[in-house]
Amino acid sequence: MPTPSYRPDDLIATDIAAYLAQHQSKSLLRFITCGSVDDGKSTLIGRLLYDSRQIFEDQLTALEADSKRVGTQGQDIDFALLVDGLAAEREQGITIDVAYRFFATEKRKFIVADTPGHEQYTRNMVTGASTADLAVILIDARKGVLTQTRRHSFLAHLLGIRQIVLAVNKMDLVGYDQAVFDRIVADYRAFATEIGIADFTAIPLSGLAGDNIATRSTATPWYDGPVLIEHLETVQVADADRDAAGFRMPVQWVNRPNLDFRGFAGTIAEGRVTPGDRVRILPSGRLTTVARIVTFDGDLDAAGRDQSVTLTLADEVDCSRGDVIAAADDPPEVADQFSATIVWMDPTALLPGRGYWLKIGTQTVGATVREPEHAIDVNTMAKLSAKTLELNDIGVAEIATDRGIVFEPYRRNRDLGGFILIDKLTNATIAAGMIDRPLRRAHQIHWQAVEITRDRHAAQKGQQARVLWFTGLSGAGKSTIANLVEKKLHAMGKHSFLLDGDNIRHGLNRDLGFSDADRIENVRRVGEVARLMADAGLIVLTAFISPFRAEREMVRRMLPDGEFFEIFVDTPLAEAERRDVKGLYKKARAGEIANFTGISSAYEAPANPEIRIDTTKQTAEDAAELIVERIIGIWSPTL
Repeated sequence: MPTPSYRPDDLIATDIAAYLAQHQSKSLLRFITCGSVDDGKSTLIGRLLYDSRQIFEDQLTALEADSKRVGTQGQDIDFALLVDGLAAEREQGITIDVAYRFFATEKRKFIVADTPGHEQYTRNMVTGASTADLAVILIDARKGVLTQTRRHSFLAHLLGIRQIVLAVNKMDLVGYDQAVFDRIVADYRAFATEIGIADFTAIPLSGLAGDNIATRSTATPWYDGPVLIEHLETVQVADADRDAAGFRMPVQWVNRPNLDFRGFAGTIAEGRVTPGDRVRILPSGRLTTVARIVTFDGDLDAAGRDQSVTLTLADEVDCSRGDVIAAADDPPEVADQFSATIVWMDPTALLPGRGYWLKIGTQTVGATVREPEHAIDVNTMAKLSAKTLELNDIGVAEIATDRGIVFEPYRRNRDLGGFILIDKLTNATIAAGMIDRPLRRAHQIHWQAVEITRDRHAAQKGQQARVLWFTGLSGAGKSTIANLVEKKLHAMGKHSFLLDGDNIRHGLNRDLGFSDADRIENVRRVGEVARLMADAGLIVLTAFISPFRAEREMVRRMLPDGEFFEIFVDTPLAEAERRDVKGLYKKARAGEIANFTGISSAYEAPANPEIRIDTTKQTAEDAAELIVERIIGIWSPTL
């Protein structure tokens, strides 16, 4: 049975409401533990939970049984098992997933994230660090500063963590030697200075033995600094700076329960607000005044950071989810092009130019990532040339969004500076990023208003603008059918233009190859040209392999609803190879042509094209007739 000193607070059992009230007023510190493999991160957290009396009797009983069965400390308690919950973690004695644990002392509440040390789980470490105020960097006293120590320190600093604790663990295994501790601290200080860590707190400890965790150890009389829990209870984080910053609240929901009430709900990211404050709605820039601060428990006289409230405004303004309500005299910026640091978190590499969803705060917009300026070797801090980013890579790249978003640099505001990238097809989160700065050109380029609209251009020509996007394998017959369609349109007096894949590569896209990234850029450029031609009122025909669904959907979104027609020229690979007029398939099979669609590069067939042409059953002439009938609504066997 556990000793009385480790029994949880009796108030939990006797008066839970009083216990919760006691903790409500305490400040919260979020921190992570990170370091090299087997540095003792999980053991340290287990010891923190144990020494702060956060383990219930049944948990301690189970821990004792598990320690004997799968523990690494013989018959003694293995504190790491309190945190390492995955079967694979217990079997290997390592941390894989990010494990979050809550505990509290008399002075403060804590949420600690135990992050993995293996390089292959860098994305997990980034996830844990993204909301942390402090990082505990563990170092095995026997091994000193390692490559993974450097990597995790760099990542913690990159993600905005300014409070660093250097926990020199396993001091019991080096005889609590002060010389060992001093040497490690000196080595770490030299490295920390290089990456911009101005200060840190070094503590000699033993997670297993409990030295300098909750109480001062008699084994280190030469150390006169704080013990770990004491430092965690008293360290000052940047909350005061955020409270003093300008007011910002991303709008999460427009609260309209009836005709007489319209409020804007969200969580305050920074600053404070009171009724009567002048605020600006972004990105529109409209000015108004806060009328009320509404909560479930009644109206408030003021509200601050991290409070969830509903604001009502004095004026009827256009404000919706994704907008930001901010201090009128100190608003955040709005831009559509940025330089950002990106942590790639998906097994599929970044494809520069591909469209992704970018989510920042409550805003979700379409975005493209350009080829990285460089990748960062987190082990040496070197800047490396890179064409893309692979799983766990970190790099700097320019990002363009399809409309202006409200933001602040990440170093100033995590809520409005940190973002994730989402794959449009799978909805998987594939990257996390931090906005460094807006690109200068984003502020210098503005839309010029024109009086002759796209509708007037089309009306002048007596037609409706269309983009007919022919897609299919090489040799499917796209160009042949597209050419016949344009001949029929021309005979009907329609204004059209055919953009053919081979022809475009002689001029506009002559600088592009056939890698996946170049194919994406090829389609993007053609899509922009097709959109401009549609703006002029033309019927635009494009004949390109355009192998990826994401890019075809990107072009669709460039145009008004109903103007984009995806025409799938469906020809089986075997039939396309049989035709092979240009001899390309033969060369691809022989290895003479790399990245050839259908052979060494994938073709993603349309899921729901507007028109599907089966060239094994229809002639090119019949296909062209069908397309004209569907697009124009006129059928004539003589055309």
